[in-house]
Amino acid sequence: MTTDTTAPTTATTATGTHGPRMNLADVAPEVYQAMVALERASKQGIDPTLAELVKIRASQLNHCAFCLDMHTKDARAAGEREDRIFLLSAWEEATGYYTEKERAALALTEAVTVLTDGFVPDAVYARAAEQFEEAELARLISMIITINAWNRIAVTTRAQPGAYRPGMYA
Repeated sequence: MTTDTTAPTTATTATGTHGPRMNLADVAPEVYQAMVALERASKQGIDPTLAELVKIRASQLNHCAFCLDMHTKDARAAGEREDRIFLLSAWEEATGYYTEKERAALALTEAVTVLTDGFVPDAVYARAAEQFEEAELARLISMIITINAWNRIAVTTRAQPGAYRPGMYA
């Protein structure tokens, strides 16, 4: 327990919003580097466009503005169409916009991100297993877990959206 009486790093603005709490990379660089390594390993062999769609969808579900800013910009830079990005929050109703493989990945993303019943339903897992080879599915699961961890880091530390440029963290 610390007895430091300095003011907290969070400041409330006139609009009631809060500024960033901390920069994890500065405060815990070994944790940050481990996350970066996990990120790199998990996306190997995954189609870059699919990866961005998965990251955007998980970030929507987790209300992570920082990651939404980052991954929509990365998706655009990778050539993703605006309409597919805009419709991602309603992907199930947007028939004809996403391939069956993408739809299976998005369903798995939602099931892993929102563990409503405490587990990933067998039907969702089976649907993904039909579309992805086992090694690719393992990486997809790892990537979903990784973006969820990044979302939780960014939301907790109140990372601020807006300044990211594609390739900044490559």
